[in-house]
Amino acid sequence: MAPPDDHDCAWKEHAVELKKELDEVRQAQRQQQEQLEALKRQLFGKKSEKMPPMDREVRRGKKADPQQRQQTRKANADLRAKKIETEMVDVPVAGPARKCPKCDRTDLKPLGDGKPSSVIEYVPGFFRRRIFRRQKLACPCGEYIVTAPVPDKVFDKTQYGPGFMAHLVVSKCCDSIPLYRLEKQFGRLGFPMSRSTMTHLFHRVGSVLSPIAQRILALVAASDIVLADETTKRMQRSTKKAYIWTFIAENLVAYRFSPDRSGKTPQAVLGGTQGTLLVDAYTGYNAVTNVDGRERAGCLAHVRRKFFDALDGEPEAQHALDLIREIYVIEHDARKAGIVRTAEHARLRWQRSLPVMDKFYMWLTQRRDLDPPKSKMGTAVRYALANWQSLTRFIRDVRIPPDNNRSEAALRVVALGRKNFLFVGHEEAGHHLAALYTVVATCIANDVDPLAYLTDVLTRLDSTRDGHIDELLPQNWAPVAP
Repeated sequence: MAPPDDHDCAWKEHAVELKKELDEVRQAQRQQQEQLEALKRQLFGKKSEKMPPMDREVRRGKKADPQQRQQTRKANADLRAKKIETEMVDVPVAGPARKCPKCDRTDLKPLGDGKPSSVIEYVPGFFRRRIFRRQKLACPCGEYIVTAPVPDKVFDKTQYGPGFMAHLVVSKCCDSIPLYRLEKQFGRLGFPMSRSTMTHLFHRVGSVLSPIAQRILALVAASDIVLADETTKRMQRSTKKAYIWTFIAENLVAYRFSPDRSGKTPQAVLGGTQGTLLVDAYTGYNAVTNVDGRERAGCLAHVRRKFFDALDGEPEAQHALDLIREIYVIEHDARKAGIVRTAEHARLRWQRSLPVMDKFYMWLTQRRDLDPPKSKMGTAVRYALANWQSLTRFIRDVRIPPDNNRSEAALRVVALGRKNFLFVGHEEAGHHLAALYTVVATCIANDVDPLAYLTDVLTRLDSTRDGHIDELLPQNWAPVAP
């Protein structure tokens, strides 16, 4: 307790200093306690203590639609029926059962084609060697012999076909299976193959597909709305963290490898372009969101995560989470009504989302001075207020989503690969990996089977002129008729 203002004594100033130090110690103790609780929750906490996905939060309190669920099941069953190969297996009636228990006759007659019962079985993959017998023709005059040309290869002096190389790429870049596990799988199939050979093939394919990846990245940079994010990726024999960045626009997903996290990568990809860049508050993007660059849009999911972290020590954070949930309920209603990115969607945001964000802003300004600046609650409030202009940009442009979750989702495959195959060998290998991530992810974004796409395009790319490379992009690709 501070002494009265009218009380004058020799130790008054000393008491004020002691109180100030005590307040600082209490604030530091609170921060340390919050950090300790966060670490305990991360190490020992239940999965349920993690922040729930927003789609689950939107459905909270709503009953599932049984008709919609039934439609989903039927659609999945129809899709399996189209893709699966059917084999008919005749199962005869066993010997003793072929005798009628009433009259002891054994000349039973079949009734129709039999009663069907189905089982879905898995057939392990296998290798196939193709030997091309190239025809040789000779003229009776004895002066001319011609041999059919060698079928197209991905590159010269290789005994492996495009289907095998495509399998390597999809396994690593789509399923995050490291090559040493593929080495074990192939060994079990009776086809021993060294990891070094697969590594060589993987990076040769990355070099071959680099023009397609660069073209996808250029189309992303030319788009009005771009989402971006980055994550770490270790590089062998380097103490510094390398990074893989993702840049997304519509149905294009591009990746870029960089040996550091500086703003040089966003500048190299988006420098000199106009439009909107949806990112978090990282300052590395400032180089392209300056006065002459792109407008910056903020991520509401980052705000939500900060308030969720503050929830344990400050129950008032739940009010912020509820307001953010209302925004996503509105977006869910737009998707359900089929009006996403239409004029009706824009009106919906003005009529419903804007009042919610205004209410959120008023609450934030009231909370600004109620929490210590470095506490979790104070950090969350100040983060939201500092980025408020970018956080509300989605209201006036219906093309902008309220969060950057799509780019974060695009980096999950990188994060999973970071756990499974740990690192890239060197910078050039990082560029090859990013190029292959780009091609595979763009295939998936356009509902194209990456295995079929790579198997076809790998042999066509070398004969395609530069001006026609767009015909081979995943969103434009059409397989050659057999």
